[in-house]
This record gives sequence, structure tokens and C-alpha cells, in this order.
Amino acid sequence: MPKARAPIPIRSGSIQFLKINAAPRDWRDSYHWVLSLSWPQFALFLAVSYLVLNTLFALLYALVPGAISEMQPGSFWSAFFFSVETLATVGYGHMFPATVYGHIVVTIEIFVGMVWYAVITGLIFVRFSRPTARIVFSTSLLIGNHDGRPTVSFRVANLRHTSMVDAHFNLTFSRDEKVLEGEEVRRFHNLKVYPGRLTRFPAAVTIRHTIDESSPLFGETATTLEASSAFFLAEVTSVEKVMAATVQSERDYSVRDVRWGERFVDMYEELADGRMQVDYGRIHDTEPVPPPAA
Repeated sequence: MPKARAPIPIRSGSIQFLKINAAPRDWRDSYHWVLSLSWPQFALFLAVSYLVLNTLFALLYALVPGAISEMQPGSFWSAFFFSVETLATVGYGHMFPATVYGHIVVTIEIFVGMVWYAVITGLIFVRFSRPTARIVFSTSLLIGNHDGRPTVSFRVANLRHTSMVDAHFNLTFSRDEKVLEGEEVRRFHNLKVYPGRLTRFPAAVTIRHTIDESSPLFGETATTLEASSAFFLAEVTSVEKVMAATVQSERDYSVRDVRWGERFVDMYEELADGRMQVDYGRIHDTEPVPPPAA
């Protein structure tokens, strides 16, 4: 029987999937894996790879005594720091290759060092130059009356101090639905939201979907949403003006993140000089929906 492969974990929002019997990781995935690391993880990767590389060559230098002139016999640290100097092509001069073996190992290390530094430089450049969006979503998805009709709403804020342009907003609703054959399948519905697009996105905006007879959410309650394992996926795609590149951000909401009968508090205040003040400390704040005015 074929040997079972270890499950491959991947995370999509708050949900973690385990891929089994999938194609194994390819060596070309290493580049993507390194770029997907967080900055602390990437710094740890650089430190570990640097130490491993120098340790390997230090062991090769110490393997043959006398290969490096003036190196203290049996001293790992002398061999290690000579490797550090060779890898960086510093060459202080107090230690140098004395045999053919030593010259061969030094030649290999210098070549490997040039390749290693070129790869690391490219990775650092890509990580710094990769365009990203600093978008924050409200921690809750609200369902409450707006203009007299039940409405789904979430809030999105741009944390950068420059306007995003051509921003598109999407909200996907997913739930288990029973088909005519009796089985349950996972269905995805794209909800019509407003505003669906903004030419300029400088600060914060509340995105809404009206629950009417044409909405997949028509007639849903907290109980039915939980029974169908429903969740929502909010997405923002926009153009970052400084980098002139498209960036995308998303957040998913489970039924535990849905709050009923509430609305977001106002973040905007017009000052006496005509400027608009935006209080980012109120991004997630909500309040009960008041009864309709007489």
C-alpha cells in the first residue's frame, strides 16, 4: 500500500484545513513559504540559516588540521569565526588557507556565500517592496434595521494616511443547504452591498446589505444561521496610490460574531472650519438601533 502522507495544514481566516492525500510540497514552494513568513519568523529564518551555514563550513575546516594556517587546532570557534570572515569576504589576514583542501573549501564557501547573500537580498527586497493594505474590519457583523428595513452591516477603515482609490467592497454569505436529492451542500451567495465601490477611500465607511425578499438572508434568524453553520466573508480590493498596485484584504465572520439589533456609532464629526474629524477609536463601537421616529 502507498505510504500515507502527513496532513498539510493551511489556514483560511479563522478556519484551518488539513489537506490529506494531496500532492507533496515542491522545492519551488520554498520561495513562497519564505515570503509568507511573518517578520519575526523571517528574522529567525535568516539567523538560523546563517548559523547553520557557518557551522557546516567550520566543521569542514576543523576536519583536516593544518588546512587553515594559524588556526588553533581543535578549536571549533576559531574555525567558526574564520568561516564567518570567509563568508563575508572580509579576510582579516591572520588566518588563511594553507593546503589544497583548505583552498577548495574556502572557494566553495565563497561561492555559496555569494549565492546565499544574493538570494537573501532578493527576499528582503521583495518583502519590503510588496504592496500591502492597512485595512481594519469591525470585529462584529451587525444585523438591525436601517431606514426601516433589516440590514447587514460591517465597517471598514483605512489605516494608512493616504487615500486608497478604486475600492471595491464585497460580502459573501455561506451556509449549508439541502438539495432535492436530500444531501446538504455548502452554498456561497454574493450579497449586494452599498456602497459597492468608492473612487476614493480615505478613512472609514460602513458597508450595508438590505435584507429584502430577493436576499438569501430573507427570513433567517440567529437560530437558523447557527443550524446551517453560516458564515460571512467581507473583502476589500483597492489600488494603493503610492505603489500603484492592487491590494486585497478580507475578514470572515462566524455566527458568533453577528450582533442583532445594533448599529455602528458615528465616527465622523464636522469641525467649525469645515474639516471632517474621524475618531478611529470608535471603529468597533456599536449601540442598539433606536425605534423609528414618529
